Formats: sequence, structure tokens, C-alpha cells
Amino acid sequence: MAVAPRDLRRMLGSFASGVTVVTYPLPDGGAGGITVNAFTSVSLDPPLVLVSVHRASRANRHLGSVPFTVNILAAGQRDLALHFSGQLRRPLVDWCRERPSPRLADCLGYVDCLPWARSDGGDHVLHLGRVVDVGPGSGEPLVFYRGGFTGLAPSTDRPAVRTPQGVPARDGPSRRYPGPNGGVP
Repeated sequence: MAVAPRDLRRMLGSFASGVTVVTYPLPDGGAGGITVNAFTSVSLDPPLVLVSVHRASRANRHLGSVPFTVNILAAGQRDLALHFSGQLRRPLVDWCRERPSPRLADCLGYVDCLPWARSDGGDHVLHLGRVVDVGPGSGEPLVFYRGGFTGLAPSTDRPAVRTPQGVPARDGPSRRYPGPNGGVP
């Protein structure tokens, strides 16, 4: 039995994910970027991460041959997510022109990568990057869930859960941030 792409997309939308913008240098000295929510760590030794990018995107012409940065967006950076997905053209982008790749300013964190490998992923291309630098920011993450952006709300009725590394984990209800046209961007 074949699964309809629409049904698969709807079901996968129930898996909340962080929102990133993958940035990279352009041959003319400029910077490009694409909004990506399919990002994951792959290996600690060697340090590798993976981003999945639609095959038809302009980013695929560059990723795989140039350094790139995975910018983890904070809750207040919804306009950047929309801008780099081609849905919003008005925000001014604050760039940090550091090497090896341009970064977005004031993100929740960043992961600088050198191309490691790329692989066929159907209508997407899977880009593995070797991590060469990381930097944490502060704040709450921007989250993508069921076709919209949301954030984390602190839990007031129970203590924070601690991970094995001793880092507090947030546990609590989400709140939706309305997109254009009342909710769905």
C-alpha cells in the first residue's frame, strides 16, 4: 500500500523540530541561506551533522562544495525563517562575516561545517558536514510544528527535568505564534 505524500507530510508535521537557516558563501562574495528543519547530529567522532535540502533549491548548487553554517534560530527569529524560505522579503539580515562561512547574528547557536559528503535522499539531498566550530547563544528556540511556528513555554507546575549531562530540559506546553493569514505561514 502506497502512502500519499500529503498524508505523509501531515503525519510528519506532528514531529516538532527546531528551525535552522543554513548559510554559505556565494562565489561573488555574498552570502546565501536556506531555512531547514531537517537537521541532526550524526557522529561525535568525527564530529558530523546532517542537513536535508530539497533537490531543486538554489542552495544545492553551493552546499557540498563550500563551507556552511547551521544557524539555530531563537523564538524571536520567525521573520528570518520566513525570509530564507522565500516567504518574506522585508527583514534586514544581520550577518557575521566570519570564516569559514557567513553566520546570522543573535541566533540560539551555530555549527560551522566543512563539506564531508552528500547523498541522494529522493527529492532531497543529504549534506553531511564536518563540524569545525560551534557557538551557543541564549534564549528559547523557534520550533516548527504542524505547519506553523511555535515556541516553548516554561512549565510552572513541575520542576525542570535534568538530562544526564546536568543540563535543564524544558518540559511544558507550547504556544503558537500566529503567522501571516492567521496562523499557518
